[in-house]
Amino acid sequence: MLTIIGVAGVVIPLLPGTTLIMAGMILHKLLLPNSISWVALSGIAVVWMISILVDFAGVVIGTRLGGGTRWGMAGAGVGALIGLWFSLPALILGTVFGAVAAEKLIAQTPDRDALRAGVGAAVGFVLSTIARLVCAAVMIILFLVLTDWQIAT
Repeated sequence: MLTIIGVAGVVIPLLPGTTLIMAGMILHKLLLPNSISWVALSGIAVVWMISILVDFAGVVIGTRLGGGTRWGMAGAGVGALIGLWFSLPALILGTVFGAVAAEKLIAQTPDRDALRAGVGAAVGFVLSTIARLVCAAVMIILFLVLTDWQIAT
């Protein structure tokens, strides 16, 4: 059940998607100790850690590649935090608006550069979401392949 909620959480920012997937897999190991080895679970945990890094790096790298300053990165984070309470489009728009507002109001950057930083933040967010989906899929596929499923007869 945690894995299913985790898959939804990969796209819904309020839920820690890949962390819930990993928790479900660890719970499975604890309840059925012989079903998967700790070595296999450790390999899946490496993919989980990559997903965490991608999640943090996406917006920051996107903002930076868009020419944004540290203020734009911080603004994108605050905008995303506010937007996530409303919807996925609000989350993306909040990311853009937060980066643009911080660039304009705090960093005093020109309009064009502030907008470019905001678009970079949104692109980074979308790319990090795609990367988290890929990590979640890899985690689930590895789990299914490495689990010793035994059918009771």
